[in-house]
This record gives sequence, C-alpha cells and structure tokens, in this order.
Amino acid sequence: MGMISNLLRVSQEELNSYIQDSSLFEDRIYKDYDENDIDDALVDLDKSWDAIAFLFGNNADDYLEHPLATAIFGSHTLDENQDIGYGPARFVTTVQVKEINELLSQLSDEELRKRFSPQRLEEEEIYPSFWTEVDEDELWEYLSENIHTIREIYSTAAKNNEAVITFIN
Repeated sequence: MGMISNLLRVSQEELNSYIQDSSLFEDRIYKDYDENDIDDALVDLDKSWDAIAFLFGNNADDYLEHPLATAIFGSHTLDENQDIGYGPARFVTTVQVKEINELLSQLSDEELRKRFSPQRLEEEEIYPSFWTEVDEDELWEYLSENIHTIREIYSTAAKNNEAVITFIN
C-alpha cells in the first residue's frame, strides 16, 4: 500500500454538488468500476506525487509553495471534516486549472529531467524513499509517465472548463 495521489476532472456543477454534499464525492471515487465502466476523468498518480511536486518546484526547500504544487495538492478544501484516506480532498477552480495548464506547457520534459536526481530526492526525504534503490532511467520513466498524465488531465480540464479535485488515499 502507501499514499496514492489522484486527480479527478469535474464540471463546475459537479464541484458545487460535492461542496454541498461531500458524500456524493466519496460515492463517486469509491464506486465499483468494471472494465466496461472506467471513469476516464479520474487518474491515479501512484506514489509519484511528492517527487513530481519537488521537480515542479525546481527542487527548492519550499517546493510546496510553488504555484505548480497546486496541480497535485489543490488549493481549496472540499470538506474539512471528510477524510478520504490522508485528509480531505482539495480542488483547484476552473480559472486555476487554466493557469496550471499554462505553467505546465511552459515547463519542458527536458527541464524536468535536468532537475531529477534520485540522490537529491533521497536527501530531501521525498516520499516514498526508494529513490536510490532503483535504476535511475526506470525511475525517470515512472515519473515522466505520471507527469504526462498530469499534463493530459489539466489540458483536457482547461479545454472543457473543468475544475480538478485532488486527493491522497
């Protein structure tokens, strides 16, 4: 197990309904899906979330304060009293989604690759702490696949005028 980050694209109407009644959000994310009923708006970033936030923040000590950290951690709390696994779900508004998408489009994969250092991730105790135990190219592939997923979610959400809900479970 471990802490898994998730992103969910939602319309403004859906977001408003979840703010009014957060149990509806919980029903959505914990619905039993089968192979014919996949929720394409919901993605799983696995355990890559902290490392990606660190890379987005240019390896700074205060990387959680970087504007792109909101792509993973949100900026508004859905329901302070609801615990989805590791605290409450958070979200970014449709306006913030467009801003995040713009920032992501300005940050190249090449730049992110330059920032990537398994040793630095280990030194900074970036979750999950297996960074120096696995081949560096395999780690980068793992992270870059999830970075691509983040880019896709925000690009699609920006085009569709959607908000994004973030949560760790």
